[in-house]
Amino acid sequence: MANVVGEGAAGRSTRALRAEAALTAITAEPETPDRLRRVLEQALVFAGAALVAVYTSSAESEQLLLVESAGIPQALCGVRDSYSVAGHSPAAEAVRGGRPVWLGPAELAAQAQARRVPARDFSLAALPVRHDPGGCLLAVSERPGGFAPEDRVCLGLVADAVAFPRPPAADDGGELSPGAFSLAMDTGRVRLADDVLDLFGLGPDDFDGRVETLMGLTVPEDLPSVMSVVEADHLTVGERELEFRVLQPAGPPKWLRLRGRLLQGKEGRPARLVGSVADASTLRSDVTDVARVQRLAAALDIAVTVRDVGRAVVAALRGPLRADRIAVAELESDRLVVTVLDPPEPDAWPDLWRAEWRAEWPEAPVRTMPTLAAVLREGRPRIWPAGSPLETSLAEVGPGGLAALPLPAGNRMAGACLIGWDTPHDFGADERALLTAAAGLAGQALMRARAFDAEHELVGMLQRQLLPRRLPRLPGAVAVARYLPSTVGLELGGDWYDVIPLPDHHVALVIGDVQGHSAGAAALMGQLRTALRAYAVEGHAPDVVVSRANRLLIDMESDLFATCCYVDVDLEQSSAWCVRAGHLPPVLRHPDGRTEIAEAEGGPPLGIMTQADFPMSPLRLQPGTTVALTTDGLVESHEADIDEGMDDFARRLAAADPAHLGLVADTLLGKAARSDDVALLLMRYDGMALRPLRESWTVWRVPQAVGHARRFTRRTLRSWGVAEDLDAALLIVSELVTNALVHTEGQVRLDLTLAGDRLRLAVADASPRSPVKPSSIGWEATGGRGILLVEAVSAAWGSLPVSGGKQVWAELVLRR
Repeated sequence: MANVVGEGAAGRSTRALRAEAALTAITAEPETPDRLRRVLEQALVFAGAALVAVYTSSAESEQLLLVESAGIPQALCGVRDSYSVAGHSPAAEAVRGGRPVWLGPAELAAQAQARRVPARDFSLAALPVRHDPGGCLLAVSERPGGFAPEDRVCLGLVADAVAFPRPPAADDGGELSPGAFSLAMDTGRVRLADDVLDLFGLGPDDFDGRVETLMGLTVPEDLPSVMSVVEADHLTVGERELEFRVLQPAGPPKWLRLRGRLLQGKEGRPARLVGSVADASTLRSDVTDVARVQRLAAALDIAVTVRDVGRAVVAALRGPLRADRIAVAELESDRLVVTVLDPPEPDAWPDLWRAEWRAEWPEAPVRTMPTLAAVLREGRPRIWPAGSPLETSLAEVGPGGLAALPLPAGNRMAGACLIGWDTPHDFGADERALLTAAAGLAGQALMRARAFDAEHELVGMLQRQLLPRRLPRLPGAVAVARYLPSTVGLELGGDWYDVIPLPDHHVALVIGDVQGHSAGAAALMGQLRTALRAYAVEGHAPDVVVSRANRLLIDMESDLFATCCYVDVDLEQSSAWCVRAGHLPPVLRHPDGRTEIAEAEGGPPLGIMTQADFPMSPLRLQPGTTVALTTDGLVESHEADIDEGMDDFARRLAAADPAHLGLVADTLLGKAARSDDVALLLMRYDGMALRPLRESWTVWRVPQAVGHARRFTRRTLRSWGVAEDLDAALLIVSELVTNALVHTEGQVRLDLTLAGDRLRLAVADASPRSPVKPSSIGWEATGGRGILLVEAVSAAWGSLPVSGGKQVWAELVLRR
């Protein structure tokens, strides 16, 4: 570096002098494995390069081989790992000619290797490296106009400062320095320092010297990246670095960082990999590490929603950059809509942002932030140090420094990411490289997630249209339900729930799941829900309702089956009957906080067997008992089987406060894996404050049947203290019983119910045909006036199906 420092310093620009000073400081230090990388990073800082790489020549293979690089990934620029010395690449021309080669976008497009370069305006520089054994410095710029004269001076300084690492001495079997390893690429035998063995959890006597033994301790997901380093057939000579995880006897896997160099053997093939292994958790976070970008790419690859993308970006950037706040926003038309803020508290953000707060996050027109609008138009990341003149809405995000990342996706802009620091922050080349790589990855993921969110919302809306819009109000009970569509895929699911009010203060709780995720499953779900409701309203017993639904599904000749749990709750008697068809049993939370999974005998799923038995199991309820029904999407996952999931569901239900049933449902859904649809139905039984009085009378078909019915009604109502409306009640009973005896056959039953000030008079018969109110009656007509009389004296009247027949009822509002 003496000649670099000494020549013409007085005529240098300030930037060139700063670059010279930085390079002098680096080369004066003792040689370390990362010194060459730190030299190259100065080209990113002082020459405005997006990528810089250094190649060394190989006499045996007549190739220029990549030794080290810094900046954006090589693949984005079309830069290769090796070039032929005799070829026509700019690198080869610079080495053969001994002079720099400068190519703009037009000239670069004419080069043969540019076929692999994406359609972006790159400029390229190739400078010879004169230190033994010689080579080339290759730099890529994304700036319009390429490398300016001052940039070229700085690149020359970097090229003069490049010194190739000395090859280590041959592996003679001597003692390795701490943290070191040596791997013979042809035999797979590896030598490790004692502290490296400790990192793998091995002792000197436990290790057999085979690299396969170490790979057996590697987390399977990281094994491909490890094998890409230890497999010689796929490597070129040069520096290698990666992070991977190894399994531990207890606790989570440990992150290790491997740094190494491949040493050249015969015919240019790698002979030995030497380097060091260290505990990654004890090292300074290196934001240029390829492993970190790979982790971000992996996180974005599984990010499904827009919110998931934002969280992945925050997790990847805030820690390594030591930022104080990060905002990720979508660009919708001319508005920025924030999707993730970290920290999420409004007080951590500028006053102007809080003025635009909408619900959970703020949003604002792009025109209110002209500096950010310019960044989005240019499509290039921008960084402002502390004290930069910015509009208030941006300056207060990062008073110590601000980075704005446009998130491009194809030919459009998907959004933006703002990163701010409170104290003055020095932006290094490693941070710039990470920001550039993260912007491209996040933009594509954001567009994909936005499309998924829109389609998923449509799927969820269609699914919800097949479910009840609202649940009925129940006497002595409260019911809430939740449905969450799966976040995996966009097909409709088959989970459903229903709450069906039934006569005599009964209510049916139904939950079920149709096999598969498709439009066919959703359509079948809608048909089954409707059928179960119809059978229940007809007044059938629970086992008959489920049996008829099973027969219906078989007659439909569908390839799908369904599971179902049907619970008929008698709100007056504090009891219930449960019928299971291949579905999960109910979970009961008792008033004292105990929970139990009901021991309800089950039958096969619907649509499997024609002659299937669906037994009824009794459930005893006390005031304060909560009945919970759910589908397997909430309790089954890849990590735990369904029994463990049900036990965990019962524990979480026991810990919840049933006084706020909606919050209980939200809490139970909080741990849903969402790989499947989830339906949840909760009912808290409080007990009826006023139990109705009931009496029934079987009407025999005898000449005095109506008279007997009237006497039974008079006697019952007097015992209940009803006197004022007795005549109206007797008139209604006379007309309803007479109609049943005249127009139907079979058994007739009279039911009287008094609840508060409402008296219900009902007559059930075996005919399903409902009575019809005549539109007009002539003076000569001998019938048809009974229903008109009932309508005239009652507050309400109607007819409903009951067990193959019907029940005609009328209600009186008592004056007492």
